[in-house]
Amino acid sequence: MLKIGEFSKLSRVSIRMLRHYDDIGLIKPAEVDDLTGYRYYREDQLYVIGRITALKDMGFPLADIVKMLEIYDNKDMLDEYLSKRQQELEEQSKETEYKLMLLDTARKRLRKEQNMSFDVNLKTIPERYAATVHMVVPHYEDEGILWQKMYEGKEPLVPADPCYAIAEFFDDEFKEENVEIEVSMAVKGKYQDTEHVKFKTIPAVKVASCVVKGSYEQISDAYVAVTTWISENGYKMNGPMFNIYHVSPAQTNNPDEYVTEVCFPVE
Repeated sequence: MLKIGEFSKLSRVSIRMLRHYDDIGLIKPAEVDDLTGYRYYREDQLYVIGRITALKDMGFPLADIVKMLEIYDNKDMLDEYLSKRQQELEEQSKETEYKLMLLDTARKRLRKEQNMSFDVNLKTIPERYAATVHMVVPHYEDEGILWQKMYEGKEPLVPADPCYAIAEFFDDEFKEENVEIEVSMAVKGKYQDTEHVKFKTIPAVKVASCVVKGSYEQISDAYVAVTTWISENGYKMNGPMFNIYHVSPAQTNNPDEYVTEVCFPVE
């Protein structure tokens, strides 16, 4: 079972919105502690919240999402909803282009009936000497600001092999703004701290991880796979999750060539 903060972080939906979904009957906690009022969610509810988020991003009102979840396994009926919404979006201004892209992707995935699978492994990320940048940025997509700060110093950094280019996320829930992130890269040699870049030895950590090949749209599905594996194999999450960027936008402009390793510290 996941506490509401853990469920919020993994689903990328704020606690405030999860409580609203509970109030309107869209998705309710699996358990509520009678004494404390704490809400708990099952790992498999991450699939449901993922569907809600995807449909909400397409512009469907919550009332329609309630109906669509009831017929989600009926592909013909679901496609009727998707097709109608696509026609509406095509009649709107260029501001709808993002929603149209999400809708088109959803319909393609529906027709292909693809079931994504991820191989989860238990491993240890070794101790390493690294350059780090720790900041609060406006949104998750502003992570690039930290990487820019890392390379602004006068002294060039020499990456280690492997360099372990990592982004670690510290907030206990999904934040709609002002998110706390630390990026790090293992380096060779010794360096002096600068205004933004701090150098330190990062201890080894045991993680459950899986490798995602392709665009970042798959990352949420990878989160589900790893957290489910952790629960089913008797482990507990032990610290902030992080991503290792083996192949990132810094190396290629083709999202199909990205290679990202999703890691959850465990005990």
